Amino acid sequence: MPIPTYQELMTPILNLASDGAVRTLSDYEELVVQQFKLTEEERSQMLDSGRQRRLRNRVNWAISDLTRSGLMDRTGRGVTLITEQGRRELGDNPGPITRASLKKYPEFTQKDKQSERDRTEQTRDPTTEKETPDELLESNYTLVRHKLAQDIIEQVMKATPIFFEKLVVDLLVAMGYGGSRKDAGETVGQSGDGGIDGVIKEDRLGLDLVLVQAKRYTDAVVGRPAVQAFVGSLEGERARKGVFITTSSFSKDAQAYVKSIGTRVVLIDGEQLAEYMIDFGVGVTDVVSYHVKRVDIGYFGEE
Repeated sequence: MPIPTYQELMTPILNLASDGAVRTLSDYEELVVQQFKLTEEERSQMLDSGRQRRLRNRVNWAISDLTRSGLMDRTGRGVTLITEQGRRELGDNPGPITRASLKKYPEFTQKDKQSERDRTEQTRDPTTEKETPDELLESNYTLVRHKLAQDIIEQVMKATPIFFEKLVVDLLVAMGYGGSRKDAGETVGQSGDGGIDGVIKEDRLGLDLVLVQAKRYTDAVVGRPAVQAFVGSLEGERARKGVFITTSSFSKDAQAYVKSIGTRVVLIDGEQLAEYMIDFGVGVTDVVSYHVKRVDIGYFGEE
């Protein structure tokens, strides 16, 4: 079954806490896994950022809202237990606990009244909200990043072949290849055919070489023959590794081919090219930064 939303976890977690046992976040997560019979794959599923497991995030937010409303209480380092108000809630409320139902508690509404989160909720139904605030933040960030990647490729296609050569050199250097910008520029960008071909150092010492080829296409898929010809040229350049970059995409045959050979060849399509440019700060600039922080339980546990 799919991982329950954080609102769907509120009632089960409060029921689990009703035995009065003192539990940690990890304890509740384990009990949720057992109760909902979640698979190891579901349990290991990560948020888009790859920094936290989705289940842990949802359990944490469910407990957070239950605690803010006074139904649970934190008694120590990550330790929570049910309160008398929580017991009354289980006895008086036959339906599921949601953020909407928690608004009857002053503790919950007062802490949330002035937040942008509440103002946003005036335009949506909180009972149907499935994602945690962390998930909403990441999903919106993913959409913004996807749009940025599209804009990058659009600008690349408008640029001149010479500029495209410079772009690839800048990216490879930013990724740690080619030694200095000057070294990489001397060995890359020699074909003059609208793409680039050349040899760069894998490291600053030049202990190994990487052959680079790039084709600037709009919608032409790079097939196996083009990749096979590229692999054949590696030996002539005394290179054991290669990077083939295109602004379009590679055919399935081309992708299968590079997996079947002993030579190390990396295929970078337009989507991946844009992603690397974003990750390594090539052709993009920061507009605004949000630093998402969480409580350092270890700090508050110090004597």
